[in-house]
Amino acid sequence: MQNALQKGDRVLVDKLTPWFGGEPERGEVIVFHDPDGWLANEPVTEPNSVQRFLSFIGLMPSSEEKDLIKRVIGVPGDTVECNGTGPLKVNGKALDEPYVFPGNTPCSPDDGGGKFKVTVPDGKFWVMGDHRQSSLDSRYHQNDENAGMVPADEVVGRAIVVAWPPTRWSTLSVPDTFDQPGLNAALGAAPGVLGLAGAVPLVLWRRRVTARRTDG
Repeated sequence: MQNALQKGDRVLVDKLTPWFGGEPERGEVIVFHDPDGWLANEPVTEPNSVQRFLSFIGLMPSSEEKDLIKRVIGVPGDTVECNGTGPLKVNGKALDEPYVFPGNTPCSPDDGGGKFKVTVPDGKFWVMGDHRQSSLDSRYHQNDENAGMVPADEVVGRAIVVAWPPTRWSTLSVPDTFDQPGLNAALGAAPGVLGLAGAVPLVLWRRRVTARRTDG
């Protein structure tokens, strides 16, 4: 998820809102459980005593959990497509993506998953990393049991704030491109309902931005 996140960043995650019927919206950064072996080759490090305590009280994920963090691009009913180097399109509308890692293109011209056109089914989401040429995201898992999608019941919550280190403090807001006119026209539906309604409990969640082609 570079450059929105950097190695060692800790983020605040809204874990509770999805339990009350909310669903991720386009453009949100979400934390989710590995849906089908996306991190099969990633090692699990043995936590120290401090990390075990933080995990016990909910300030860090369990070391046994393999979670990822990526940006929601498509919600149920959306058609998401990419060809060549881009732009990335949702329901026929080209996205303006200033958050894409510098030097990357919105799409990858490879045949392994960089060229695609998919329709997101009910209860699932299409996610992509911001470091497009170094992210094994939905594009490269289209042969798994979910066709590269993330099931709603695997979503942990929405990452809303980079909380640590202090010099990196910032909010993870939804980019303006996802509010452009006509994006919902193909669906005839209103945007999703996940937001920061009321006093939502926040969980400090340590995420690690790893090296080549994992991005999260």
